[in-house]
Amino acid sequence: MLFCHSQPESYHQHSASYIREALAPFLKNEEARHMADNGAKRTPFQYVLCAATSPAVKQQEETLTYLNQGQSYEIRMLNRKLVEYTDISSKYVKSIVRVVFHDRRLQYMEHQQLEGWRWNRPGDRILDIDIPLSVGIAEPRAHPLQLNTIEFLWDPVKNASVFIQVNCISTEFTPRKHGGEKGVPFRIQVDTFTQKGHGEYMEHIHSSSCQVKVFKPKGADRKLKTDQEKIDKKVLQDREKYQPSHETTMLTECCPWPDALNLSSSSSTPSPVYNSSPTSCSFTDGNCSPNQQGELLMPGCSDHLLPSSSPQDTQQWLHRHRFSPFSRLFSCFSGADLLRMSREDLIQICGPADGIRLSNTIKGRCIQPRLTIYMCQQQSKNQPPIKPGGGDVYHALYLEELTLLDLSEKIAMLYSVTPQQITHIYRQGPSGIHILVSDEMVQTFREETSFIISIMRDENTDGYHVVLK
Repeated sequence: MLFCHSQPESYHQHSASYIREALAPFLKNEEARHMADNGAKRTPFQYVLCAATSPAVKQQEETLTYLNQGQSYEIRMLNRKLVEYTDISSKYVKSIVRVVFHDRRLQYMEHQQLEGWRWNRPGDRILDIDIPLSVGIAEPRAHPLQLNTIEFLWDPVKNASVFIQVNCISTEFTPRKHGGEKGVPFRIQVDTFTQKGHGEYMEHIHSSSCQVKVFKPKGADRKLKTDQEKIDKKVLQDREKYQPSHETTMLTECCPWPDALNLSSSSSTPSPVYNSSPTSCSFTDGNCSPNQQGELLMPGCSDHLLPSSSPQDTQQWLHRHRFSPFSRLFSCFSGADLLRMSREDLIQICGPADGIRLSNTIKGRCIQPRLTIYMCQQQSKNQPPIKPGGGDVYHALYLEELTLLDLSEKIAMLYSVTPQQITHIYRQGPSGIHILVSDEMVQTFREETSFIISIMRDENTDGYHVVLK
């Protein structure tokens, strides 16, 4: 489905002025630089982020742009047909937009950093598309495991605009010390691919990026104003050492992001259609069933690498277990290929620390739970039985720690909600009284105890009370 708004005729008649308006602050310098590159091939695309650059950046340094958290910013995808025509055989091209770390140190730790952010902000995404504002894009998608990545198709013969929202701020990835720490810079990178003969978007044709910092709402405007005031106070000779601020930011050409090539090569497997809202809660009306994907698996056993795993499955497994730096190295390896490798082979390829960790993860044994309990959702009178014959269906919960927190997390996982949505857990005592469950009570649970769960909505919050009977 193509997302586009009706546009006046003048929009198409004056597309040249549209491009010139966006490129005006940079076009002269860009043309001169490209003319200086002897034999360099001109790329057919130019991407422009509609946000002002900082005036506090010295000449010859990369531009820096300030963004507000959660605010929609336009990225204009401009074909340079009016400047120089380059033929693109396919009707559509696919662009992958991602927010990544600028610092090399954090790039090596990207997976761990994003997993920590996911844990602190359950249900949120780092990067979103503002679909109602976007023009000329088709099939916007966002993979649930790639919180910092979105992708979409667009027609290179026409101008297109995608509006993005960055929901993290730069200081979320700064070690907390004494307050007032500087936020880390990010990069917004766009990788574009065209179709090959068999219809997959695998042929890389262009990549560009820019450096940004993200502040809390309205913080970017204040920072930009402060930078301008500091520059204005300098003498003329010192001001000439800094770049002037521009209303828009030109994304400069760069190498493709390593994961972009892998993500593009897996385009034959359908990715989830974009959905900006978090997964809906399964505790509706107190009579729904738990996750229908089956029993909760033993801790540590639910994510084994299998010999039948395809190269794409193996890549996802490496990312989930914090081996992202080696994903490109093992891009063509199937599960069977990795399982054939010895501990010494992995140490030689990945180094001692990561090689030992990868070997232990591949051949790791299951962690035995400290307590196993069984739970069944209480059925309403008018609800038909889940199991033929009317028998109750129980689900196994494996507790690794005898704590209320671990119990809440396992119940939340069973019903596909976040632990924060479970306000309290009670155990029904004598005469139907409700006793608040604590760590001490969990420690008294006997092995393979069975419970019937009753759910009550918390009237003061969006959470739920769980009663164990």
